[in-house]
Amino acid sequence: MKKSIFIILAVFIAVAAHAQPFQKGTTTANLGIGLGTALGGLGKARPAISASVDHGMWDIGGPGVVSLGGYVGNTGYKYTSGSYTAKWNYIVVGARGAYHYNGFKNVPNLDVYGGLMLGYNIVSYSSTGSDAGYANNYGSGLGLSAFLGGRWFFSDNIGAYAELGYGVSHLNVGVTFKF
Repeated sequence: MKKSIFIILAVFIAVAAHAQPFQKGTTTANLGIGLGTALGGLGKARPAISASVDHGMWDIGGPGVVSLGGYVGNTGYKYTSGSYTAKWNYIVVGARGAYHYNGFKNVPNLDVYGGLMLGYNIVSYSSTGSDAGYANNYGSGLGLSAFLGGRWFFSDNIGAYAELGYGVSHLNVGVTFKF
C-alpha cells in the first residue's frame, strides 16, 4: 500500500511539471471513495466516502492560488459474534484551506495542491444482543490534518482526483467537478 501511494505521488509530481487550471474564483467539488483508514473498529468496514469543496479565494505572490472550502466523510465498522453485534460510525466534518500551484503552464488539465484541514470527528458506538445496552459517543474530537492532492480534468468541468491525507481515509480517489 505504501509503495502504491508513493508511486501515485511521484506520478502527480512528475506530470505536475506543467499545470494550471485552478484560478481565483474557481470552485471544485470532489466525490470520492477512501482506501485505508486510521479510524478503528472491529469486523467488517463500510467503504469510506467523502465529499469536499474548494473555492479559489486569493492570488498570492508567485504562481499560486489559495482556496478555502469544506469536507465531510463517513465510514464505519460492524462486528458480529453470535447474538452480539457492535457498530462504530465515524463522521468527519472540516474546514480546509489549500495552496494550488499553477506555475506549470504546459498542462492546463492538472491541478496540484496541498493544504490543512481543521476537522471534527464525530464517533458513535452501539451494541445489541447478549451484551447490549451500550451506546455512546466516545472519541469524538477536534483535530488538525494535512493533505496533498491532484486533479486531472478530462473536460472543462469533469475530472478525476486523488488526495493523500487524513480524513475518513488515507487516500481518497474519485470524480471532481469544476464550476
